[in-house]
Amino acid sequence: MTTKPFGLAVIGAGMGAKPHALALQSLKESIEVVGVYRRNRSELDQFCATYGFPTAESYEALLADPRVEAVLVLTTPNAREAIVAAAAKAGKHVLMEKPVERTLAAAERIVATCDTAGVTLGIIFQHRFRRASKILAQMVAEERFGPLEAVHLVVPWWRPQAGYYDQPGRGTVEQDGGGVLITQAIHSLDLMLSLCGEVSAVTAMAKTTRLHQMETEDFVSAGLEFANGAVGAVMATTASFPGGPESLTLNFARASATLTAGNLTIRTMDGQTITEGEASQGGGGADPMAFPFDWHAAQIADFADAVCEGRAPVSTGYTALRVHRLIDAMMRSANEGRRVVVG
Repeated sequence: MTTKPFGLAVIGAGMGAKPHALALQSLKESIEVVGVYRRNRSELDQFCATYGFPTAESYEALLADPRVEAVLVLTTPNAREAIVAAAAKAGKHVLMEKPVERTLAAAERIVATCDTAGVTLGIIFQHRFRRASKILAQMVAEERFGPLEAVHLVVPWWRPQAGYYDQPGRGTVEQDGGGVLITQAIHSLDLMLSLCGEVSAVTAMAKTTRLHQMETEDFVSAGLEFANGAVGAVMATTASFPGGPESLTLNFARASATLTAGNLTIRTMDGQTITEGEASQGGGGADPMAFPFDWHAAQIADFADAVCEGRAPVSTGYTALRVHRLIDAMMRSANEGRRVVVG
C-alpha cells in the first residue's frame, strides 16, 4: 500500500455491510473511509456510530470530495446502475458487492460504463481470498495433478421464511434479480469458474420448494460441460435446514481436491493426503453474515492496491460477467427444459 491512505466512500449500509465495515476498520492505516451515505438517516447514523465512520449528507457530496478515490457500493442490486454511472462520470473507481446487477444485460451495461470512463471496477467475491482457495488456485495453475476431468459443487444452505424471505423485496426479480443462484450460490459459482475455466453448456432444473413462499427459485440442479472438456454437476439450495458448508470437488487425472468452506483436502492417487485452510464459519445457515471479515479485508486491500498500481484487481467486472452468463444460461435451461450453450 502507498503511504497516503486510499480514500473510499461507502454507499449503502444494510445487512450485508457488517463484514465490510469490520474489514475497513482493520484496514484503517491504509484505507480512509471518507464518508458513508445511506438514504435512511437514522440507520445511517446508527451504522456510523457503531463502526466509527463519518456520515455524508449526500452521494453527490461524496463524489465531489477530492479525497474520494473510489466508492464501495453495498446497495441492493436494483439501485446500482445509476450509482455506478454517477461514480464513473466523476472519475471514481468502483468496488461493488455481487451481483453486478439483476440481469446479464444490466451487468454488461455497468461493465461497459466503467470501461468507457476508464475507471476500475471490482466485484466482491471474497471466497477467492480464502487461504485454501488461493492454495488450490496455485496448484491448478501449475497443473500439479494433471488435467481437470470432473467437477462437483454443492451449496446446501438454509434461509428461513421469517426474518429473511419475509423481508420486502427479498427473493424477488425486481430487487434481487433471482433466488439462490444470483444471491447465494453466485460466490461458489464464481470460485468454481476461477479454478475450472469457462462452462460451455448447461442442462438445469430450477424450482421453488414448499419450504418457502417466494417469487424465485430456492433449489437448482444442473449438469455442466466445461470448455476444457471436463464435466460437472451443481446443486444449490436455501431449503436445506439447518444449512451446511458449501463444497467444491475437483477431480484431476492424478488426484481429487475438495474445498469445504475454508478448508482444502487433496487425496492423490499415490496415497498422499494434503490438508490446508483454517477453521471458520460460513454463511450457510439462518444467519447469512456468520463468517469472518478477513476475506473481505483481503479483497478490499487488493482493489486499493490495484488502483494505485494501475493493474486489474483479482475480481473484475469482466470476470464477474462469466458467472452472470452461467447463471443466465442455467435459468434459461431450467425455464425452457433444454440444454443451453453459455455465451
